[in-house]
Amino acid sequence: MAAGRPLERSIGTLMTIAENIARIRANMAAAAREAGRDPKEILLVGASKMNDAAACREAVAAGIDALGENRVQEMVQKLEQHAYDGAPLHFIGHLQRNKVKQVVGHVALIQSVGSLELLDEIEKVAAARGLVQDILVEINIGEETSKSGVDADSLFPLLEAAAARQNLRLRGLMAIPPADADDTETRRFFARMRELLAKADAQHYDRAQMDILSMGMSHDYAAAIAEGATIVRVGTAIYGARDYSKKA
Repeated sequence: MAAGRPLERSIGTLMTIAENIARIRANMAAAAREAGRDPKEILLVGASKMNDAAACREAVAAGIDALGENRVQEMVQKLEQHAYDGAPLHFIGHLQRNKVKQVVGHVALIQSVGSLELLDEIEKVAAARGLVQDILVEINIGEETSKSGVDADSLFPLLEAAAARQNLRLRGLMAIPPADADDTETRRFFARMRELLAKADAQHYDRAQMDILSMGMSHDYAAAIAEGATIVRVGTAIYGARDYSKKA
């Protein structure tokens, strides 16, 4: 495998995507063992927003479990470039109803379903294409007005609606805690997500398989694993800092 392009890290060293993935996996395994969990039950998703097809291919070559995209247009472009060949693709960003057709059937998992309207649109497109689309329900765990997702009080009606759809398979929950939360608050949000997943699983919804808890990013994935995450979504710690001055 090629050495890959070096990435400037905050500690001042140069590390490749492969080296970063190896380091993160070691950290994940340590966090899992400390929590009494099997590291194999936790998937690493490379959040590849604003990273090119070559970077995605390097992550795949390094054994990333899946890749995750936030933006439909970027995802479509990189699909055409075969950026994700060899790894499952997840959609992890805010999904607009008018872009559902570009996503359903092209990704293994839609992680960000946070409204009945979006749920219905995904069901309609999946039914028209004769497939079953795996989804997670996104919870706005911090009740932030700037974020999408269902609030915890409205979660269970949405879960019931999802479980009743013939062309959807409900797999679990996803959340992003507030960016300004401190470590203690973040850990509390993660613990609340674990509780909600357990409560949802206890409902024994038809056709649902409530085995995924997607939470934790570059700065807090170890805490997420300690609280039960089965998917962590890591971007900058794999690919380096994103340059938001460039138009994506």
